[in-house]
Amino acid sequence: MIFDNKGRKNEYDNILDCLEQTEERYKYKTAVSDSRLSLTWHELAVMSRKIGSGISRLVPAGRPVPILMEKSAITLAAMFGTVYAGCFYVPVNPDNPAERLKKIFETLEAKIVVADENGKQILESSGLLTDGNLEPVLAETLLKADVDAGKLAEIRAAGKKTDPLYGLFTSGSTGNPKAVVVSHGAVLQFIGHFTECFHITDEDVIGNQAPFDFDVSVKDIYSAVMTGAGLALIPKEYFSTPPRLLDDLCERKVTTLIWAVSALTLVSSLKGLSYRVPERVNKVMFSGEAMPPKQLRIWQEALPNAEFVNLYGPTEITCNCTFYRVKRQYEDKEKIPAGRAFPGRVVFLLDEEDRKIVAPGHQGEICVAGESLAEGYYRNAEQTAQRFVLYPVNGKEKERIYKTGDMGCFDENGELVFAGRKDFQIKHMGHRIELEEIESAMNSVDSIQRSCCIFDRDRNRIVGFYMGDMESAEVRRTLKQKLPLYMVPPRLIRMNMMPLNKNGKTDRDYLKKIAGEGRK
Repeated sequence: MIFDNKGRKNEYDNILDCLEQTEERYKYKTAVSDSRLSLTWHELAVMSRKIGSGISRLVPAGRPVPILMEKSAITLAAMFGTVYAGCFYVPVNPDNPAERLKKIFETLEAKIVVADENGKQILESSGLLTDGNLEPVLAETLLKADVDAGKLAEIRAAGKKTDPLYGLFTSGSTGNPKAVVVSHGAVLQFIGHFTECFHITDEDVIGNQAPFDFDVSVKDIYSAVMTGAGLALIPKEYFSTPPRLLDDLCERKVTTLIWAVSALTLVSSLKGLSYRVPERVNKVMFSGEAMPPKQLRIWQEALPNAEFVNLYGPTEITCNCTFYRVKRQYEDKEKIPAGRAFPGRVVFLLDEEDRKIVAPGHQGEICVAGESLAEGYYRNAEQTAQRFVLYPVNGKEKERIYKTGDMGCFDENGELVFAGRKDFQIKHMGHRIELEEIESAMNSVDSIQRSCCIFDRDRNRIVGFYMGDMESAEVRRTLKQKLPLYMVPPRLIRMNMMPLNKNGKTDRDYLKKIAGEGRK
């Protein structure tokens, strides 16, 4: 049994308890819809139990189950089915190149991968099935399984709220992506606060923008599961044609947008709101990177009665740790605050000597304690120990905290203001990226001797520098086989020598100047 911040009992120890209660309350109400299929809560739950029964015959409880499928209502059933089997699901985007898929599956050491036909073809064509250690299982095959109610009940009875619910891969500084593992209890605690803070109810329709391997989608999915709200899955191709997207939002009567900043700004910058305004939308929440005030003003003017909220927090603390209700329009040069901590969280700043910073305007590393910290990185004790540490938050007993690597300060009103990355990790197009992972991929190219990547904040783009004989177009083609497209530098500059600073390290400040000169 867990308690919310007001001491009230929350009867859920497992996310499936929540799903089944919502199934009971809203049996024939639409739970999830995509461009081809709509499922009621009862249909979603029955499909999930079928898939769970099938998976339980193939994989022991407690194991990761990667799901290589395009985002759809059936994919959601496969995710919940994995949980019914006592395992934790790991959404894997089919757009990943073969080399990254290989690293993901090597990290998980998974026995099976749940796939659709497209996912199965990707696995076959990429050579990932040649060693025989990974078995693709089609979701449509699992849906034909008989529900084994006895086994599912036995698995559930053995479960704990600290059991993993999902794993999400983030960029890794060693060149290998890391899987953040989050428990049932962490999600139940956070979503309980989230839905209460923003008054999400069964009358809402949540327009899902984020892919399922991006933690923004966790808020969409579990806000719906906890409240009975409808979940409208928006196809990714709609975001390249704003009129089609806005027609979809209007036709499906979407009320709630919990989107990456990049998705909102794409609509506003392409003048989509001049075509049609989704007038039923009354909540717009954004995260992933800094929201440009100019773009936010366009949304505010189109939806004057909607609530706008800036959300902040890395995947490792379960979605978000702070929020800020935007109360006015901001000027272009102003920063929109990240706000204050959610209930159950403690957010504070540490200087380089790990001393707390409380004075307004003084920057420090943003750290988080309290509820809903991730369990750590799957099969990566070293990285877990580096980022999840013990610290005497209240000046007494040490407790587990997460050091985000983000810098921030408190303003005069006590609101947290984000101030960039401490290391070489960036937020770009809504994704968290380690520049060192891109460098590692570049360095693995035979014709490249050395590389360095910087982030040109003025132009919001990654710039890659390299030493080697290969032309930049060929380097880009090669990187597209190794990295997701959003990680491939749009600008590549060949160097005769890499500049060094006085410490003998690559002079990144000098490279930033070179990148800046290209704008003149």
